[in-house]
Amino acid sequence: MLKPVAFAVASLVGAALPQTAAAELKRIENKAEFVQLVQGKTLSRPLVSLRVSPDGRITGRGVRWDVTGSWSWENGFFCRDLNWGGDDLGYNCQEVRADGRSMRFTSDRGAGDSADFRLR
Repeated sequence: MLKPVAFAVASLVGAALPQTAAAELKRIENKAEFVQLVQGKTLSRPLVSLRVSPDGRITGRGVRWDVTGSWSWENGFFCRDLNWGGDDLGYNCQEVRADGRSMRFTSDRGAGDSADFRLR
């Protein structure tokens, strides 16, 4: 059984943050640009704090549980495999958009649900 904020973590990695208009967010299409945005930063939203490292690791916390996983860049998409507090959230490739202060991850190669994170 998934924990209460499973979507917030599963989407990237939620509690609603105001969504930035899509026109303001630029599509991130390559790994180098993505790494430049996330390197040394924390992706945060209410109850979720994650680090996506250039070497392909994902670490952090979602509510009270640890988040661990791995990621790769495939054909213009951020593809991640996650574990959240012992629950396998599986593999999903996501469209990424950003404006330098925030990032939006949209599951299922841009066709699914979205989650916005602040870059800190």
